[in-house]
Amino acid sequence: MQRRSRGVNAGLLLLLSQIFHVGINNIPPVTLAALAVNIWFFLSPLKPLLSSCLSVEKCYQEKEWQRLLLSPFHHADDWHLYFNMVSMLWKGIHLERRLGSRWFAYVITTFSLLTGVVYLFLEFALAEFMGDPGFKRNCGVGFSGVLFALKVLNNHYCPGGFVNILGFPVPSRFGCWAELLAIYFISPGTSFAGHLAGILVGLLYTHGPLKKIMETCAGIFSFSNGYPGQRPYFNNSGYPGFQDYYPHGSPGYHAEVPRNYDAYTAGLSEEEQLERAIRASLWDRGIAVPMW
Repeated sequence: MQRRSRGVNAGLLLLLSQIFHVGINNIPPVTLAALAVNIWFFLSPLKPLLSSCLSVEKCYQEKEWQRLLLSPFHHADDWHLYFNMVSMLWKGIHLERRLGSRWFAYVITTFSLLTGVVYLFLEFALAEFMGDPGFKRNCGVGFSGVLFALKVLNNHYCPGGFVNILGFPVPSRFGCWAELLAIYFISPGTSFAGHLAGILVGLLYTHGPLKKIMETCAGIFSFSNGYPGQRPYFNNSGYPGFQDYYPHGSPGYHAEVPRNYDAYTAGLSEEEQLERAIRASLWDRGIAVPMW
């Protein structure tokens, strides 16, 4: 099975233009690295989609565990890549500056693995509960599961307010769930279990034991007790400055992040980008691999 292609990779070209418009120096290093890795694997995939997508049958039953590493960083087409990476750009700018680059890299790595593990568990549970072995063959690729987990973190650190989901105002604390259902009903070809896995991993971090486990494994002093220092920030007009930096939003921390996102979102909110993503990325059904 081949990746969907429409000739010119317009989504990839648009993504690159947005990145350069924002300015590479304005993007935190781990966020930039995540963008680069996803783009690289889109241009030079390690394996075809059918050999990198994640399913219970292939990963658990046939012991192809490398799929846990491959599936988040492979995308079905250029628009799938574009909208995932625009979302990553927005979330990365917020979260990496709040958490610090080292901890954010640790979060991204952990979430990439855990969303796959939770996805396998959900598909296995559905297969057993529904008595339908087809769930074990559902094979998904993409970074969306990780992005849903990061969205939970972002809502946790920036509570309150409303988000627009398909024209309806929804309290931000319920935004992930509303977005999950909206995508499922509007575009059934996407992976409901993959997105749900991301939400559950995010909740395990914000309201469960995951964060403590990560701190224990890494050594608290290595990541969360980082020393206050200066990190560059960039104001609305794109000019750099400096601010005091505290890894986990310690007292006195004031997040200075770009607030004018029109430069790379065309003035659209994240939810409006979601609607456009559904229209632009999923119209071609020439592939059976669900997209995360």
